[in-house]
Amino acid sequence: MSLWLDAASAAATLNVVLLVALVGIWARNYLEFRSKHPLGLLVFGLLLLAENCLSFYYYVVDPQVATLLRSAAPVAGRAMTFVQILELGAILFLAWVTWD
Repeated sequence: MSLWLDAASAAATLNVVLLVALVGIWARNYLEFRSKHPLGLLVFGLLLLAENCLSFYYYVVDPQVATLLRSAAPVAGRAMTFVQILELGAILFLAWVTWD
């Protein structure tokens, strides 16, 4: 189970790094253009960043949750890992579209 949580932690870390960069770009675009589209992307990015920071906290910092996911609820840990990896794919696509 440790491999699953390591993968979830790595995906959450990459998500946070990518989202910080994307939020910066979207904030700059909103300040420049003042339209709803970059504002929507900015709010979406901030909320997704908050979710990924919370996930990172649970996977890495809080030992009780990590222990629970390893022993009592391994199926939930695998499911959460899968969700983090799907999010990483979606964020990578958003990054590619944004930087293109």
